[in-house]
Amino acid sequence: MLSPFVKRVVIANPLQMKAIAHAHVKTDKVDAGTLASLYAAGYLPEIWTPDAATERLRRLVARRYQVVRHRTRIKNEVHAILHAHLIPKCPHADLFNGRGRDWLAHQPVPDDERDAIERHVRELDRLTEDLTILDREIATNTLDDGSVRRLLTITGVNLAVAVGLMAAIGDITRFKSPQKPVSYFGLNPRVHQSGLGAAHHGRISKVGRSHARAMLVEAAWAAAKAPGPLHAFFVRIRARRGHQVAAVAVARKLTVLCWHLLTNEEDYLWARPSLVAHKMRGMELQAGRAQKKGNTRGSAYAYNIKQLRDQEMHVAEQAQRRYEHFVEAWRPRSPKEKARGRLNPAGHR
Repeated sequence: MLSPFVKRVVIANPLQMKAIAHAHVKTDKVDAGTLASLYAAGYLPEIWTPDAATERLRRLVARRYQVVRHRTRIKNEVHAILHAHLIPKCPHADLFNGRGRDWLAHQPVPDDERDAIERHVRELDRLTEDLTILDREIATNTLDDGSVRRLLTITGVNLAVAVGLMAAIGDITRFKSPQKPVSYFGLNPRVHQSGLGAAHHGRISKVGRSHARAMLVEAAWAAAKAPGPLHAFFVRIRARRGHQVAAVAVARKLTVLCWHLLTNEEDYLWARPSLVAHKMRGMELQAGRAQKKGNTRGSAYAYNIKQLRDQEMHVAEQAQRRYEHFVEAWRPRSPKEKARGRLNPAGHR
């Protein structure tokens, strides 16, 4: 709102301005003077201001996230009603598809609970329509975005994750190293260290864009199930730290990978071409592109050929074995080794 009236709008980082919030004398006039003094001295911690296109994409992603969460909440309420009346688990894969709804309609529940289920199903249908509209708008806005297409080459990253990451990242050049987006998404561990003492690392900071962090973890679980270096990395961390820590570690690895791909303008080296073409075609159809008819084969036809898919899986498995061979001699350092630290080139600690 201020942009048309000033040369430049500066937004301070509130997490780094806690001194103002805890000041003994706190008024608007005093706070404004403090901010002006910090800015004049070059000590005001600023945050990046996204452009109009990025702001719009962020709003679309946020609205989609809200709709998805609402749908999940409604589904959980239906499951809770069935559980309260000791109804057995639905024998079909999805309770809310055609066969699942037929099964749901024949379950013995009280009349008031039946009315509640019907209301939930109607609300679910409405939200599904809203989600379809949002997905079409998001796909239309990002159909020609090379960065989104580049992220889709990563195994485990779908359109929703790719668009969500680009909406959060905006301009990749503002991150000078891969550690910057890791910290931006709150995937960096907390560190406590003083003097010559050993550094103590804790859980991830979770300071930053929580939605993007959640999508990265979601993509990490998908990548961990497919053969490739990321699967091998997940298995290696899981053996020492468990599933949850391994998934977060893969999410951090994905963040670093995304930074390198976007910065160097390169596709993922171990991408599966037929799967990538399938994702691209899905994005085109989601954006409203016409379906191909007749005997004309589209760009995603190779995904329907099992032999080609098996060949690509074999290449991914080879990459996985290379990673396993590369790290098989590694061993975690003991706490004493971490405390002593490594020797520098001069032979001193």
